[in-house]
Amino acid sequence: MMNEDCVMILSGGLDSTVLLYHLVDEGRFPLALTFDYGQKHGREIAMARLSAKELGIPHVVLTVPLDTIFSSSSLLHGGEDIPEGDYSIENQKSTVVPNRNMILLSYAVGVAEDRGLKRVYYGAHRNDRAVYPDCRPEFIEALGTAARSGTYNQVELLAPFMTWSKTDIVMRGHALGVPFEHTWSCYKGHDAPCGRCGTCRERKGAFRNAGLNDPGERQWKR
Repeated sequence: MMNEDCVMILSGGLDSTVLLYHLVDEGRFPLALTFDYGQKHGREIAMARLSAKELGIPHVVLTVPLDTIFSSSSLLHGGEDIPEGDYSIENQKSTVVPNRNMILLSYAVGVAEDRGLKRVYYGAHRNDRAVYPDCRPEFIEALGTAARSGTYNQVELLAPFMTWSKTDIVMRGHALGVPFEHTWSCYKGHDAPCGRCGTCRERKGAFRNAGLNDPGERQWKR
């Protein structure tokens, strides 16, 4: 059996799932970490389990109850309703979980250090920058410096999709044969994606711009 050679954060969303397939295609064998951080639903977590199982990748779900600490994000239990409409900073700002990526990536860096691994990957991409400060290049660079300085193993933080658009990620996933129906993008936890929230609309646009049909769209609410 192969040994893990890196750590990655696998949310179960489209971006991180394509990243998982991308890393495997590059010959890597990651340990996938998924976080139950108090989000309103577990649909992404279920998809992450499924993708890891399909690829035979070791997978760990860690509980980090941010909903017991923060109250400002609509993504967390007890938060306001998830907004609908365009994927824009004005509309999506309420979905920001304060400092989420720094917190979760710190766990991932600790896991890498504990296991003697040198790389941690996550799926931040170009479209996220305007809305989410912890997906910006300057954040990735700064936290990467801290990770290297704070570990004996000089753990690197890597975001291979940092300069990619959502459309680029969809096209890469299509080339890799990613089963997009086994990913979850909707911020709402219903039986089917709503098709109206910002992440659903962003996903629709990415597939449209790529000239592809989304296999997951048949699950959407009509």
